[in-house]
Amino acid sequence: MSASAEEVNMSEDAGAGNSRVLAGRYAIGEFIGQGGMATVYRGTDIKLGRQVAIKVMKSELSNDESFRSRFRQEAQSASRMAHPTVVRVFDAGDDLIQTAEGAKRLPFIVMEYVEGTNLRQFIEENELSQTEAARIVESVLTALEYSHRAGIVHRDIKPANIMITKSGQVKVMDFGIARAVSETSSTLQQTTAILGTAAYFSPEQAKGESVDARTDLYSTAVLLYELLAREVPFRGDTAVAVAYQHVSERPTPPSERNPEIPPELDRVVLYGLGKDRARRFQTAAEFRDALSIAASGKMPDLPTHDTQNTVLFSGGEEVSESDLALRQLAEGGGSRTQSRPPVMWTWAAILTIAAIVIAVVFWLVNLVPNEISPSNVREIPELTNKTRAEAVEILTELDLEIIQVEQTDEKVAEDHVISSDPEAGTTVNIGEEVTLLISSGPVQAVVPDFAGQSQAKYTATLEDLGLTVGKVTSKDDPVAPADRVISISPEVGSKIPSGGAVSVTVATGKVDIPDVIGQALDTAQNALSGLGLDLTIDAQMTSVTGCVFNEQLLISGQTLVGSNPQGSQLTLSYCAG
Repeated sequence: MSASAEEVNMSEDAGAGNSRVLAGRYAIGEFIGQGGMATVYRGTDIKLGRQVAIKVMKSELSNDESFRSRFRQEAQSASRMAHPTVVRVFDAGDDLIQTAEGAKRLPFIVMEYVEGTNLRQFIEENELSQTEAARIVESVLTALEYSHRAGIVHRDIKPANIMITKSGQVKVMDFGIARAVSETSSTLQQTTAILGTAAYFSPEQAKGESVDARTDLYSTAVLLYELLAREVPFRGDTAVAVAYQHVSERPTPPSERNPEIPPELDRVVLYGLGKDRARRFQTAAEFRDALSIAASGKMPDLPTHDTQNTVLFSGGEEVSESDLALRQLAEGGGSRTQSRPPVMWTWAAILTIAAIVIAVVFWLVNLVPNEISPSNVREIPELTNKTRAEAVEILTELDLEIIQVEQTDEKVAEDHVISSDPEAGTTVNIGEEVTLLISSGPVQAVVPDFAGQSQAKYTATLEDLGLTVGKVTSKDDPVAPADRVISISPEVGSKIPSGGAVSVTVATGKVDIPDVIGQALDTAQNALSGLGLDLTIDAQMTSVTGCVFNEQLLISGQTLVGSNPQGSQLTLSYCAG
């Protein structure tokens, strides 16, 4: 894969020991990879001293102010999500970056650095079992369930946006970026050129319609199809050709491409690929439950309707309604089946109908404006920064259903509204649902207990809470096994901001043995007690060794001193006379 101009320039800086620093905080390191939208680098957060991944967007987007604004907004929304199945977003912005075309202000996003590979590379290098494919997709659905509850639709679920860690954990990334791109791209070709393949597009995306959570579920069904059948359901020479198939063609059951696939999984995949979003899975949890049942060998209880409505085309062929419409357009609107009336009567009818329409419109607009305002329509008011109680009261008076979703927010006060969906100014019908995003205050995490945990396990516990490991100190301890955490700072139960660091002290698995030569026997034994050593006392006789007797029984010999493994054998000798 050839590197972009941005990649080349920044990589050269890094290699020369002069790593490029974005926004005065993020040092760009080695090149990791490149996709349709961005180039990715390993980086370092200089302020917090942690490793991050930095995604620099392509220069084609640099001159689009509306994209940069939307990009920042979506990144801020994504940064509020903290879940083990989601690659965390830490920061976003734009900065001047030297390219082959000169300095350009390119948008960038700073994310959690994940040790592993994306699912696209993973499936190219590994042959997945059905069990492993189901496990990966169930994890993706868990991430989508979390994001959908937070009011965020991914819009671009595909293997390149799913990471597999070295331990096999699944993490979904790039939440919100697809929305920022698609809402600043006017055509399907422009969008797919940036987002990549259209193989995972939903029918509603292909037709340019609005999207919702069920759009992500269709793309996830395509992903499941690919993991099971080892290829996507629809292929074509162009994005438009693939989009046409998503809209109008029935998918081939995956078992026809891979006979090892059981009918239970066939059922789940084909139901997930329903053309009509009302006739596929409605929630990520519903999809995940059906997949879990099918993976266990049982047939899930799903509606038996077809994946698309069908009608009869000329000649008795059964095709979809959307396919019929597309065929008629391609044929110039279809053939006429009856003779035309005389031209004079045709024009007379057209003019008469036009006059009636103009008169009705004039009457509606000018004569009775107050009477045509529908009584069952409501406009969503501005609710941002209002208290929860105020917003609920306003929407209740408008006869609207209210869904409340809590999210952390650094700027909006606790128990106040961050935003609404639909947004202010949108017209809705009585009884429709309005989602309120309520602030639960700034992101904070409680420092967890470390008792009995290894450094690796406690590090994972901290990362799941959005925290990092700070300074690591090694210390000899007579009891704790090697790599066991024995103390932390700040203490357990403390509240610190998300991204904050916790310093840990880790046992070496060794014990520090003091030098007791010259000390009285009782004093030496007290100093060594509690260290878990295998202690032997050698009482030497003057007649045998020629030692010099002392009434205090001073220690004259010691076999081990300093840092030694726990339970080591130590021999002390003294002259017994």
